[in-house]
Amino acid sequence: MSKPRLRVFSKIYLAVAMFSFIVLAGIGYAADIGPIPATNWNPANLAKIQVSPAKPLTFAVFGDNRGEHPAVFASLLQEIDRAPSLAFAIHLGDMVMKAELDQYRTFFTAVRQDLHKPLLSVIGNHEFYGDEGLVFYHEIFGPDYYSFQLNNNYFIVVDDAGPEGLSQGQLSWLETELQKSQAARTRLVFFHVPLFDPRGGENHHCLRPELAAKLVALFKQYQVTYIFAAHIHDYYTGAWEGIPYTISGGAGAKLYGSDPEHAFYHYLKVTVKGDRVQVQLRRLPSEASRSAK
Repeated sequence: MSKPRLRVFSKIYLAVAMFSFIVLAGIGYAADIGPIPATNWNPANLAKIQVSPAKPLTFAVFGDNRGEHPAVFASLLQEIDRAPSLAFAIHLGDMVMKAELDQYRTFFTAVRQDLHKPLLSVIGNHEFYGDEGLVFYHEIFGPDYYSFQLNNNYFIVVDDAGPEGLSQGQLSWLETELQKSQAARTRLVFFHVPLFDPRGGENHHCLRPELAAKLVALFKQYQVTYIFAAHIHDYYTGAWEGIPYTISGGAGAKLYGSDPEHAFYHYLKVTVKGDRVQVQLRRLPSEASRSAK
């Protein structure tokens, strides 16, 4: 009689154990998910931007903080916040190290505390890292590629940070947007991964050559005025086949190398007047840089 009772007891014990595991896992999962820190962030912040058609359009651009050096990121946000000429800011991606809600909560805590101007985002490759990367991004920020117009300036935000770079659907959308932008005085394009790696040699922190060549052809055909990218945690500026570009990846993530001409924390002050785009480098104070070492 003891063996059947043992089998019944074992089954009951196993069932209770499995039920307890499911309940506890569910509690842990719910605690990990919790409330999302924002919804529809980009459209909501676009609606807050106020610019005068009678004045030059001035805004800030930066990328790559990833939560690595909070003091550097805070210093950057505070400096932008204090600058009266800057109407808004654009983050070029890699806002978090991994697409987890606790990391997004930390990011938004910093933004809400230190920046009281509209902030728009570009999706970076680190926003894809995680089981729900793109799902979280859509829920928090909105579409991963979009466009808007301010005065006579056409802004195009591209998602080139995913595994395939740009899908055929996004490439078609991009060409349509470039066609629509022809009536504007300027066409400004923002993405995370640069077309080419300006460091050359064995450095390939950039798009696949065939995709980069396709984009350059499109940008030349439709006379793109300026390109902004990040991904390389330094500062570089130049021209890709005649198209001016600046790479700004110095918002707080660990810098690449120690070249004083390129490796430093910074943001960009961009001023658009008529069809001219002026990009000014703004290095962060030395105290912020020292705090990251």
